[in-house]
Amino acid sequence: MSIPSQPDRPPVSRRSLLRAGAGVALGAGVAGATASHAAAAPRAGVGALAQRGTPLCEQPGDSAAAQGLGSGDLAIPYYREHDNSWGYVFGDAWAGPGLSGEYLGSPLMLNQARFDASGATPISFTWAMPTGGRARQLFDYRHDQDNGHGMEVSRIPNDCIEFGGRTYIQYTSVAVWKPPAGYDGSLMSGVAYSDDHGVTWHDYPYHWAGDTQGVNQSMYGMWSFAGIDPDGWLYIFSKRWNGSHMNTADGGAIQLFRIWPDDFRAGNFGAQQNWAHHEGRWQWTTAAPPTAILTGNNIGEFSVKRIGGTYCMSYFDVADYSISTRTAPRPDAVWSAPKPQIVGDAAWPPSHWGKPQLPFLYGGYIHPGSASATSLTLIVSQWNGQLGQSPYRVLQYDGINP
Repeated sequence: MSIPSQPDRPPVSRRSLLRAGAGVALGAGVAGATASHAAAAPRAGVGALAQRGTPLCEQPGDSAAAQGLGSGDLAIPYYREHDNSWGYVFGDAWAGPGLSGEYLGSPLMLNQARFDASGATPISFTWAMPTGGRARQLFDYRHDQDNGHGMEVSRIPNDCIEFGGRTYIQYTSVAVWKPPAGYDGSLMSGVAYSDDHGVTWHDYPYHWAGDTQGVNQSMYGMWSFAGIDPDGWLYIFSKRWNGSHMNTADGGAIQLFRIWPDDFRAGNFGAQQNWAHHEGRWQWTTAAPPTAILTGNNIGEFSVKRIGGTYCMSYFDVADYSISTRTAPRPDAVWSAPKPQIVGDAAWPPSHWGKPQLPFLYGGYIHPGSASATSLTLIVSQWNGQLGQSPYRVLQYDGINP
């Protein structure tokens, strides 16, 4: 693969190329069995053997292939608190490497019995969901059809969290991968839940309308679950859906709201409190919508997690062509300046010098089991922009100091 000498942002047609190169027949047939589920105790630091861009799929004979997944993106990590294991939620995925082979759908999940936060051992997938055996699509819906809400191409996961015995995935339903300029191409966003730890899934009846339902560039399109704080609130950050990474209105705006976990479980989403600049001051309120807390970057996928008492944020900065990070002591506190961590081009600008280089990067999800708030594990996606060619994969980076 040639390395671009100047920032070469992923074209608008990333996923449309992927969809064009694969069929949509979903895989079937799952055999039972799981592994022992003991989580590793995080170590304080990450040493010289930490992973610096280790592919987690697309490699012949790797642990993803052993679970039936050859190629996929996102791999959003979450903690499975019921058994101390770890889940990784993929977007569009294929049974073979690149785009060769059966299209499996979106989302999919691979699980890991033990995560080594030291970075000495790379992530290795132990079993697949929904019931073990061969990986297959979690949600029951049809691609490129109307499933009762309007035409949708795919449902792309944005984040996953488990608490109180229930697992939640927030997703965006995509209607058009190459929408006209100024439109995001989404149908809606929603939350699906599972009461058997990922085996079966149900959709909450309430959905947030998207572009083709008349609400273009909704700030509720894409969420990140920051987690349940010691104060008892579930904190959620959200922004516009930006699957193309070229959304004209997406100037990096991110908003913040919170909700009691019991209300969230009940689907009482209207009970949220919003972090807003209202009546001349910043406050938690139900009397005004959330106010954007971050602007100025063209942000794609993003992730916020509470690690060791610090709130850490990672996101794909399309304008800077990097995975960048920020931190804050509280969700509603002032965030630090962005810090490029993994870059598409290490030659330019000067802030990229010495950084790990990964052309055609996107995603960038914080592992909730990271060693510390100064030693994060990030899961970064990559594609090469060429139809039918590898790689289309996720990679592990450890020891990231935001």
